[in-house]
Amino acid sequence: MSLIDRSLKNVFKGGLAAIAATLLLTGCGEEKAQDTQAAAKPEKIYKLKLAETWGPNFPVFGDATKNMAEMANKMSNGRLVITIDSANKHKAPLGIFDMVKSGQYDLGHSGSYYWKGKVPNTLYFTSMPFGMTPAEQYAWFYHGGGMELMEQVYSPHNLLSFPGGNTDIQMGGWFQKEINTLDDLQGLKMRIPGFAGEILAELGAKPTNIAPGELYTSLERRTIDALEWVGPSLDLRMGFHKIAPYYYTGWHEPGSELQFLVNKKVWQDLPEDLREILRVAMRTAAYDMYTQATHESGKNWVSIKSEYPDVEVKDFPPAVMQAMRDANKRLLAKHAESDELAKQIQKSQADYLKQVRSWTDISHRAYLNSQAQ
Repeated sequence: MSLIDRSLKNVFKGGLAAIAATLLLTGCGEEKAQDTQAAAKPEKIYKLKLAETWGPNFPVFGDATKNMAEMANKMSNGRLVITIDSANKHKAPLGIFDMVKSGQYDLGHSGSYYWKGKVPNTLYFTSMPFGMTPAEQYAWFYHGGGMELMEQVYSPHNLLSFPGGNTDIQMGGWFQKEINTLDDLQGLKMRIPGFAGEILAELGAKPTNIAPGELYTSLERRTIDALEWVGPSLDLRMGFHKIAPYYYTGWHEPGSELQFLVNKKVWQDLPEDLREILRVAMRTAAYDMYTQATHESGKNWVSIKSEYPDVEVKDFPPAVMQAMRDANKRLLAKHAESDELAKQIQKSQADYLKQVRSWTDISHRAYLNSQAQ
């Protein structure tokens, strides 16, 4: 091969190599450009609407929804945006169940026992008379089968329910007259929801449920004779102590848990990571509300004692308490007879309470008793 031939061959080889290198670099450049474009493409933002039973800026309860929405947004890096409509906007404080079920709202924040007229078994997931304390009930929800039973109740209605914040044990209510005997319950008009309302009705009272924004006016105008709301964490702000001097200790809601309601289809349509973020945000906000309620009750009770010394804290008489216990047992049995799922939920709660209370007795109860000596 001549020198010229060899030179041409080398040039040809070099040209092919250069072309190949160029194509390779071009390909890499295109891939990098595609990667850059993919990275620059904004991720989908999921916007959800939440309706709450409470009015705007309602303390403790309303803080739970705001905290949940803020946490979900931060943990999702802005992909999950939750706006909150309070009762003054949607005008249906006790309509949360239907609005979330229908898809009018994606989420809700309310109390499960408000829906007992629609779905009786919902009442078991707020608090039951003579039942579990907050710590015991949280343990039942997350480790004793409570969440699974709650899903059985809500899932047929296109809903999922999650614990939404605990008020701790609730006080027995504000009364305008003393309760000394069972006769004092006859015809008593009292705002008290849930299973406790059924118990008082069994004993001759006239229970009703009234939206939070109407409670003070109803008591002041004697539309009702008594009401239970929460405890010092919220009652001081409501002003009940100004018009009802008798403050009775609790029996009916030893661990009142609110709820986050979620439209099931909306939940299923969320990406898996956002479902988990929402789940964690709800669970954290619920526990934060429990600690906040405990703090506010302690602080506000000191204020009530110092600023309103005429408020009398009273226990229900033993005969009245026993009548309430007996009525509770009768009504639970009645519910269980006609509803297999109610029977299953009752058994789960009773069995778990028996187990966990044995520990509460030798831990918390023993400690508190020792401090009282």
